[in-house]
Amino acid sequence: MSPLTLTPIGHLETPWPTPEDCPRNGRQPDPRPLCRAVVLPEYRAGLDQLDSFSHLILLYWMHLSGPAPLVIAPRFAAGPRGVFATRAPVRPNPIALSVVAFAGFAAPGVLLVRNLDCASGTPLLDIKPYLPTVDAEPGATMGWLAPR
Repeated sequence: MSPLTLTPIGHLETPWPTPEDCPRNGRQPDPRPLCRAVVLPEYRAGLDQLDSFSHLILLYWMHLSGPAPLVIAPRFAAGPRGVFATRAPVRPNPIALSVVAFAGFAAPGVLLVRNLDCASGTPLLDIKPYLPTVDAEPGATMGWLAPR
């Protein structure tokens, strides 16, 4: 398989300088801080009509994450788990996805969002509108994370 090339469309600005400082899954602390997704000028035309959505999906590259073991021991699990059965930030390809609350534009190309969980300066790869009719799966199960 040939290598892939990704081109960031911008970067993310958060209160957290390192991955260790980041909240888990973007749901802490409360109140959740306002963060910024800064889109490069050459991609800003793609933001047209984005302000009609309340939530967005951001895809980003966790450029500061460390090496990716294939088996990890989550601190809240009874034993080791395969990395693909976790949401650990260390991954073979450090692609992250967050559903964020969209609070509007601070300036042209600068989105205000909540619920991010990444270090400031993280490369932004893509933005998609979150659609509850498509993106939510009411019957989904939580695997080994389900309450017993």
